[in-house]
Amino acid sequence: MTTSPQISASLRQKYEPVIGLEVHVQLLTQTKIFCGCSTQFGAPPNTNVCPVCLGMPGSLPVLNRRAVEFAVLASMSLNCQVRETSIFARKNYFYPDLPKGYQISQYDRPLAEHGYIDTLLNGQSKRIGITRLHMEEDAGKSIHDGFPDSGANTYIDLNRTGTPLVEIVSEPDMRSGDEAFEYLTRLKEIILYTGVSDCNMEEGSLRCDANVSIRPRGQEKFGTKAEIKNVNSFRFVRQAIEYEIDRQIEVVESGGKVIQETRLFDPGQGRTYTMRSKEEAHDYRYFPEPDLLPLIVDAQLQNEIRGKLPELPEARRKRMVADYGITEYDAQVLTSSRTMADQFEEAAKAAKNPKRVANLVQGELMGRLKTHDLEIEQSPISMKGVAMSADLAEDGTISSKILKDLYDKAFANKEDFPAVYEREKPQQITDFPAIEKMVDEIIAASPKQVEQYRAGKITMLGFFVGQVMKASKGQAKPELVNELVKKRLG
Repeated sequence: MTTSPQISASLRQKYEPVIGLEVHVQLLTQTKIFCGCSTQFGAPPNTNVCPVCLGMPGSLPVLNRRAVEFAVLASMSLNCQVRETSIFARKNYFYPDLPKGYQISQYDRPLAEHGYIDTLLNGQSKRIGITRLHMEEDAGKSIHDGFPDSGANTYIDLNRTGTPLVEIVSEPDMRSGDEAFEYLTRLKEIILYTGVSDCNMEEGSLRCDANVSIRPRGQEKFGTKAEIKNVNSFRFVRQAIEYEIDRQIEVVESGGKVIQETRLFDPGQGRTYTMRSKEEAHDYRYFPEPDLLPLIVDAQLQNEIRGKLPELPEARRKRMVADYGITEYDAQVLTSSRTMADQFEEAAKAAKNPKRVANLVQGELMGRLKTHDLEIEQSPISMKGVAMSADLAEDGTISSKILKDLYDKAFANKEDFPAVYEREKPQQITDFPAIEKMVDEIIAASPKQVEQYRAGKITMLGFFVGQVMKASKGQAKPELVNELVKKRLG
């Protein structure tokens, strides 16, 4: 794999990177933004199309109200100021998968402006500004079969044409790939909470372009930027930015000049490469869309949409720490998706000890989900099952060893915890004489280990406890075992 140019830490310190992101988010409407065609992903090519999204002469666009509501909801969740009156514009350029020869977007009067996202990186909080959020339609998709010099064909699928998007443009406030990664993570988290998009990068529901430049540290004037387009994962965005920072430093340090251009990222080689230079960039010749009236989102409609805003992740984290006595880290993990947060709260309210529920979700449930490559929605153990297991452990009815075994069986059999527990009926042994007998037998059978313990090797205590737990098949109460072993060993 090709890596970034070898730039020393001291040389990097000489320059300050300046990074801004442009994120396209597909809105989760059932139909397109200006017509009634389906937005279903994966339909046979060129089947979800009509004269409007194909740009046929005489066809007229009609704005999808649901798309407007979703765009306003997204704007409010990102702390943007929503304009009462915004204007649609034609963005003119030629591309094979853009049948009209222009894209309906917004230009000088976008739907929303002046928002922000609060990020947290290495314990440091930072506010990243959002310049604007505007609505637009998507283009189609070009599918390339092989390489041009080998007689390849390009196929056009126009199903995606006219799919409703919002473009979210950040301020150039980020200074590293890690900050960009954190910003994107928080952005996706917020959008998912609102329900306006599924943010599925594999299906193109969330796409990101990065603008990267460098300047001598302390200089206010921006350097020449390069745009990195169509990066399809947050991890690759971070890699592309870090490579581009080092590439630009190397160019400047060798006496060259960074040119304004559009670049692509090759994940296989870990490097960016030129797509087109500034001279080849488009002149979009924006002008107001003559077939659409100005979009009016008055105070009444804004208040109606604001009432649909859910409790957003940051506010929810603070409340959950206060309500359930969990740590900030617990809350961060448990609010990573709205589904997980909802299910955790349902379980925590029913359980005797919410903190134990939080520990089980992170320590037992999520590890198994990752091992089995499952999402929280696919978990065989429900949050009610987690709450039940937490209560059984809290009461001392089952040990941690029994609990782990039951979780393993639940995942293996694709059953919920209550069903497995009722069938297995494991009970922790709390009968003092029964445990005492096992302890005596283990000690009698281990004279060498007894001698080592009494000679000062205190760690041998774990050996005896482990042997008793093994003999009881994990069902002896650990606290009683520890107490009796210590007593018997003197």
